[in-house]
Amino acid sequence: MEPDLIQNSVAHETQDDLGPNLIRMKITDQIKELQTVLRDKSTSRSDFIFHADRLIRLVVEEGLNQLPYTKCSVITPTGYPYDGLKYERGNCGVSIMRSGEAMEQGLRDCCRSIRIGKILIQSDEETHVAKVFYAKFPPDIHKRKVLLMYPIMNTREDGDGCKSSTGNTVIQAINVLREHEVKEHNIIILNLFTTPAAVRSVLQTFPEVKLLTSEVHPVAPNHFGTKYFGTD
Repeated sequence: MEPDLIQNSVAHETQDDLGPNLIRMKITDQIKELQTVLRDKSTSRSDFIFHADRLIRLVVEEGLNQLPYTKCSVITPTGYPYDGLKYERGNCGVSIMRSGEAMEQGLRDCCRSIRIGKILIQSDEETHVAKVFYAKFPPDIHKRKVLLMYPIMNTREDGDGCKSSTGNTVIQAINVLREHEVKEHNIIILNLFTTPAAVRSVLQTFPEVKLLTSEVHPVAPNHFGTKYFGTD
C-alpha cells in the first residue's frame, strides 16, 4: 500500500465507529516509541524482544483494568485502616499459540498465580480456513473472565468481500471458548497491533467481546512472531 494511501486510510479509520467494545490505549510518547522500534526492519532481535516485552506489559496492565474488583479494607503496619480494592476471583488467561505465548510472561509478571490455557489454531494457506488442533483450559473456565492473548490481528478483505488471515484465528478461538460455555461478555482480547478490518470482523461476529489494543493501523507488523521467536 502506498504511503499516502495508508495515511488516508488511517484518517478514515479514525473517524469510523469500530464499536464501543474496542478499547484503544492512550498513545503516549513511550508507547509510540515502542511501536516504532517493533516496526523498524533494522531492529535487532534482542532489542525487538526487549521492546515487545515492554509493550506487552503495558497492554496486560491495561487489560487488568477491565477485570472486576471489589472494595476491601486492610490494616496498615501503623495500625490504621485503609479502604482499597482487590481482584474478584475467577480470572484466567488463554494464549493462541504460538505468537500468543509471547504475552504469557507479561501476564504472569502481573498476576503471579493466574491460570493460563492454550489454543493451537492453524489456517489453510489456500482457503484461509482456521482449524483447531489443540485446546487445554482450566476445567472451570466457563465461570471465569478470560484474557485472550494474541499480539497481531491482520484481517484483509478482497474484492469479493472475503476475509482472511489472523482475524479468522481469533474468531475460531472465541468459538472454542464459547463451546466450553464461556460467556461472550467475559472474554477480553489483549492485542498489540490490529487492522481496522480485523476489529470489524471480530466485533461484528462477537459484539459483546472486548478488544484491547495498542494500535489500529491498516498495516500490521506481521513479522512479530517470527522475529520474537527467532524463526525468521
